[in-house]
Amino acid sequence: MKPLSILYIAYPLLTVTPESAGGAEQMLLAVEREMARAGHSTTVAASTGSQAAGRLLPTGNPVNAPDQYESREREHSACVLQYLSQHSNEFDLIHDKSGSFFRHAAECPVPVLATLHLPRSFYREEYFHNPAPTLFLNCVSPSQAGSFDGLPNFDGVVENGIAVDDFPFSTEREDYLLWLGRICEEKAPHLAIGVARKARLPLVLAGRVYPFSYHRKYFDREIRPHLGEGSDVRFIDTPARQNKLKVLSHARALILTSTAAETSSLVAMEAMACGTPVVAFRRGAFPEIVVDKETGFVVETGDEMAAAVEKVGNISPDACRMHVETRFNSARMGREYEALYRVVSSASRQQAA
Repeated sequence: MKPLSILYIAYPLLTVTPESAGGAEQMLLAVEREMARAGHSTTVAASTGSQAAGRLLPTGNPVNAPDQYESREREHSACVLQYLSQHSNEFDLIHDKSGSFFRHAAECPVPVLATLHLPRSFYREEYFHNPAPTLFLNCVSPSQAGSFDGLPNFDGVVENGIAVDDFPFSTEREDYLLWLGRICEEKAPHLAIGVARKARLPLVLAGRVYPFSYHRKYFDREIRPHLGEGSDVRFIDTPARQNKLKVLSHARALILTSTAAETSSLVAMEAMACGTPVVAFRRGAFPEIVVDKETGFVVETGDEMAAAVEKVGNISPDACRMHVETRFNSARMGREYEALYRVVSSASRQQAA
């Protein structure tokens, strides 16, 4: 079949690199790399300093000052739309991973596939009113899809995946718990501190505080007081990839304490790829990713999580790795997106006819 030309749209605030903290950035990297390997032409519209297997379309500088999302998003979208107006025949479709660009689908000369990475309640409902006929949507987990089913041009689920070989497998565990992710209230790292103390284990808390005032206030209020010399909580701010891989591959367990209905969990996949069991609350897609009593435990409360930590020695590192290799590998994800791209571009041509 004819190779496709695909424009990927990244989240506007941050760069897209292997060091990126955000799941959407990592997914974009993985999908774009798989498409480039398959012989397709790929372009990534992202902040200056980003990386791509194909070509980079820089849209402006990344932002670290607080509460600049709206102005940066406008700059980002305007840059993409201007480029499209001058190169209307260059792409077969646009794959939006930004969470917001799909609002401009009616202004684009080619169809837009928007991957929805967040729970529906995190989006403005007007985004889904009278969508352009050339806008197509997909979700990243069955649990998430239930709240979006029924929207026009909804094309189901492509579950996330990771490049499993990029994650070092280990059977050697050290005596600490790991919490890794975006530092914000709904991800609830403060609950992880309580769980670790109930389990009488030190906690490695690793992640990034995004440039939003309410995220920084949360960190100062709920996390910072637990840090400092002699504390049983060690904070790694925006860990470099090698440091991230080190703590992932040697933790006794990764604990996921999010209070939101998470739509996926790359960090759970990454931990299991390293042979590290995962203990997660029964929220959103967590039970779809962690196999209870086989690759970790799915629990209801902090007390149950602390108790489950005592049993993670019964979890086989090989089972964790095999689970990710068979279900959550990036090659499978790439094949499914390639098939979806064909459906989207074909449907758009039929609508035009």
